[in-house]
Amino acid sequence: MIAVFLCEVNQTTPNISRYAIIVDMDAYIAVDVGGTRMRAAVYPQEGIAPIAVEKIRTTGRKGTPVERLIDLLKQIWPEKATVKGIGLAAPGYLDAQQGIVISAPNIPGWINLPLRHEIQSVFDVPVFLGNDANLAALGEWKYGAGKGHHHVLYITISTGIGGGIIIDDRLLVGAHGLAAEIGHVTILPDGPKCGCGHRGHLEALASGTAIAKYVAEQLVLGVPSSLSSLENPTAADISLAAEKGDALAIEAFNRAGSFLGMALADFLHTFNPSIVILGGGVSRSGRLIIDPIRNTLPRHVLSLEYIRDLVITTAVLGDDAGLVGALALARG
Repeated sequence: MIAVFLCEVNQTTPNISRYAIIVDMDAYIAVDVGGTRMRAAVYPQEGIAPIAVEKIRTTGRKGTPVERLIDLLKQIWPEKATVKGIGLAAPGYLDAQQGIVISAPNIPGWINLPLRHEIQSVFDVPVFLGNDANLAALGEWKYGAGKGHHHVLYITISTGIGGGIIIDDRLLVGAHGLAAEIGHVTILPDGPKCGCGHRGHLEALASGTAIAKYVAEQLVLGVPSSLSSLENPTAADISLAAEKGDALAIEAFNRAGSFLGMALADFLHTFNPSIVILGGGVSRSGRLIIDPIRNTLPRHVLSLEYIRDLVITTAVLGDDAGLVGALALARG
């Protein structure tokens, strides 16, 4: 059905913040919940161009995070459309089949939370819950860089490292929805402590946080670098410095990329994907992180057959990957 929209356009920005739906149509709502903010979008039955997008802070003076999520959904709920389903991308450890957030460390009170039931009891439409990194993988496979592939490995490299895996056109979630925590494989048993409390995990060696920590340690040791003028250089700062030829910055990315390549070799042995998609803020450094991964792989794979015709690329959905993945989950 063709829908007609009445638009309210913010004159100070090219983005359209809100549409009022005039003609009745089917729609889906996708939500990406983060530790800092949550975003919700209304989508038509086809395509990934949102009809409306709203965002709020996850925590605030008024209401718990769940109450704020419910308010956000009410705020964006289309007046004339029939909502067929809600997809929720949430951080942390989830039992997606039961719709329970087992633990979301950065969201107060989200421990053994029956989130699907909380939302479904208010809106009385089907609600689907998934881990944000898993759903980013689903979104990239269905609508992004992974289109046309049947076996996909998605790695998000940001503050931490997470990911998702598509096998035979299906998202791998595991017996309790806990699969694909690929940032928590052990690379160096006695390595640096990970945010989860264990040592030597990939996340502790190759995340944006790990890159920044390594550079900070080297600066304390007196290693010369243009970054010494910054108080706490971030991974983004280090990327810019590396592009300008800073030796320490380049070394930091080579080190992180080598650890990623070592881990990726194991993932290739286990899942044998045809494409590896890198997402998250660190992936925006492009060849700085991809080249050391490519250079490391041949030394660690059992056979070069694992990397023959293997595509290694960056994600295309950007910050919308979680939303689009939640949409894909809701559409089924």
